[in-house]
Amino acid sequence: MKKLIFAAACILLTGMITTVVMARPAKRYDAKTQSCRVLDTGPLEWESLPWGKGGKGFQQVCQSCHSSKNEGKAPFLFTEIKSGKGWNRIFAERRVECARDGSWNKLSEEELQMVNDYLYSWSSTSLDRNDSA
Repeated sequence: MKKLIFAAACILLTGMITTVVMARPAKRYDAKTQSCRVLDTGPLEWESLPWGKGGKGFQQVCQSCHSSKNEGKAPFLFTEIKSGKGWNRIFAERRVECARDGSWNKLSEEELQMVNDYLYSWSSTSLDRNDSA
Protein backbone atom coordinates (compact mmCIF):
# COMPACT_ATOMS: atom_id res chain seq x y z
CA MET A 1 0.00 0.00 0.00
CA LYS A 2 2.84 2.39 0.86
CA LYS A 3 4.48 1.69 -2.51
CA LEU A 4 1.24 2.48 -4.32
CA ILE A 5 0.83 5.78 -2.48
CA PHE A 6 4.48 6.68 -3.11
CA ALA A 7 4.16 5.85 -6.84
CA ALA A 8 0.98 7.94 -7.12
CA ALA A 9 2.66 10.86 -5.36
CA CYS A 10 5.67 10.65 -7.70
CA ILE A 11 3.46 10.61 -10.78
CA LEU A 12 1.46 13.58 -9.51
CA LEU A 13 4.61 15.54 -8.63
CA THR A 14 6.19 14.80 -12.01
CA GLY A 15 3.05 16.02 -13.75
CA MET A 16 3.03 19.23 -11.73
CA ILE A 17 6.72 19.96 -12.42
CA THR A 18 6.26 19.25 -16.12
CA THR A 19 3.28 21.61 -16.25
CA VAL A 20 5.25 24.43 -14.62
CA VAL A 21 8.33 23.92 -16.81
CA MET A 22 6.20 23.66 -19.96
CA ALA A 23 4.38 26.89 -19.05
CA ARG A 24 7.58 28.92 -19.22
CA PRO A 25 8.21 31.04 -22.32
CA ALA A 26 9.76 29.20 -25.25
CA LYS A 27 11.89 32.09 -26.51
CA ARG A 28 13.06 35.59 -25.70
CA TYR A 29 14.20 38.44 -27.92
CA ASP A 30 17.43 39.93 -26.62
CA ALA A 31 17.60 43.61 -27.61
CA LYS A 32 21.23 43.94 -26.50
CA THR A 33 22.47 41.31 -28.99
CA GLN A 34 19.57 41.69 -31.45
CA SER A 35 18.98 37.94 -31.36
CA CYS A 36 16.33 35.43 -30.38
CA ARG A 37 17.22 33.13 -27.49
CA VAL A 38 15.44 29.77 -27.49
CA LEU A 39 14.72 28.85 -23.86
CA ASP A 40 12.77 25.61 -24.16
CA THR A 41 15.35 23.35 -25.85
CA GLY A 42 19.09 22.90 -25.90
CA PRO A 43 21.59 24.29 -23.41
CA LEU A 44 19.58 27.44 -22.59
CA GLU A 45 16.71 25.31 -21.31
CA TRP A 46 18.91 24.02 -18.47
CA GLU A 47 20.75 27.31 -17.89
CA SER A 48 17.52 29.32 -17.48
CA LEU A 49 16.33 27.10 -14.64
CA PRO A 50 16.96 28.01 -10.97
CA TRP A 51 19.86 25.52 -10.78
CA GLY A 52 21.40 26.59 -14.12
CA LYS A 53 23.93 29.37 -14.69
CA GLY A 54 21.19 32.00 -14.95
CA GLY A 55 19.54 31.09 -11.67
CA LYS A 56 22.82 30.69 -9.83
CA GLY A 57 24.14 33.99 -11.22
CA PHE A 58 21.03 35.78 -9.97
CA GLN A 59 21.31 34.15 -6.54
CA GLN A 60 25.06 34.72 -6.14
CA VAL A 61 25.50 38.17 -7.67
CA CYS A 62 22.15 39.96 -7.64
CA GLN A 63 20.64 38.61 -4.44
CA SER A 64 23.89 39.10 -2.54
CA CYS A 65 22.90 42.79 -2.44
CA HIS A 66 19.16 42.58 -3.19
CA SER A 67 18.29 40.21 -0.36
CA SER A 68 15.65 40.70 2.30
CA LYS A 69 18.44 40.95 4.90
CA ASN A 70 20.54 43.67 3.25
CA GLU A 71 19.55 46.40 5.73
CA GLY A 72 18.45 48.92 3.10
CA LYS A 73 21.50 48.83 0.82
CA ALA A 74 19.48 47.74 -2.21
CA PRO A 75 15.77 46.96 -2.66
CA PHE A 76 14.78 43.32 -2.28
CA LEU A 77 14.41 41.52 -5.63
CA PHE A 78 12.77 38.27 -6.56
CA THR A 79 12.08 36.91 -10.04
CA GLU A 80 8.36 37.75 -10.15
CA ILE A 81 8.86 41.41 -9.20
CA LYS A 82 8.89 42.41 -12.90
CA SER A 83 7.36 41.22 -16.14
CA GLY A 84 9.48 39.51 -18.78
CA LYS A 85 9.51 42.73 -20.81
CA GLY A 86 10.62 44.66 -17.71
CA TRP A 87 13.59 42.35 -17.09
CA ASN A 88 14.54 42.55 -20.79
CA ARG A 89 14.47 46.37 -20.62
CA ILE A 90 16.72 46.41 -17.52
CA PHE A 91 19.33 44.22 -19.19
CA ALA A 92 19.15 46.00 -22.57
CA GLU A 93 19.29 49.59 -21.31
CA ARG A 94 21.46 48.94 -18.23
CA ARG A 95 20.36 52.15 -16.54
CA VAL A 96 20.07 50.54 -13.12
CA GLU A 97 22.66 51.46 -10.51
CA CYS A 98 24.00 47.88 -10.35
CA ALA A 99 24.98 47.94 -14.01
CA ARG A 100 26.55 51.39 -13.77
CA ASP A 101 28.53 50.89 -10.57
CA GLY A 102 30.30 47.74 -11.78
CA SER A 103 28.39 45.17 -9.72
CA TRP A 104 27.50 43.29 -12.90
CA ASN A 105 31.17 43.04 -13.86
CA LYS A 106 31.38 39.86 -11.77
CA LEU A 107 29.49 38.17 -14.60
CA SER A 108 30.55 37.81 -18.25
CA GLU A 109 28.22 39.03 -21.00
CA GLU A 110 27.16 35.43 -21.63
CA GLU A 111 26.37 34.93 -17.93
CA LEU A 112 24.39 38.19 -17.86
CA GLN A 113 22.34 36.94 -20.81
CA MET A 114 21.66 33.73 -18.88
CA VAL A 115 20.58 35.70 -15.81
CA ASN A 116 18.25 37.67 -18.08
CA ASP A 117 16.97 34.37 -19.55
CA TYR A 118 16.32 33.06 -16.04
CA LEU A 119 14.53 36.22 -14.89
CA TYR A 120 12.48 36.36 -18.09
CA SER A 121 11.52 32.69 -17.73
CA TRP A 122 10.36 33.05 -14.12
CA SER A 123 8.96 36.60 -14.27
CA SER A 124 5.43 37.65 -13.33
CA THR A 125 4.31 37.02 -16.93
CA SER A 126 6.08 33.70 -17.37
CA LEU A 127 2.84 31.74 -17.48
CA ASP A 128 1.58 33.89 -20.38
CA ARG A 129 2.71 32.02 -23.53
CA ASN A 130 1.70 35.03 -25.68
CA ASP A 131 4.23 37.34 -24.02
CA SER A 132 7.34 36.48 -26.02
CA ALA A 133 8.72 39.99 -26.53
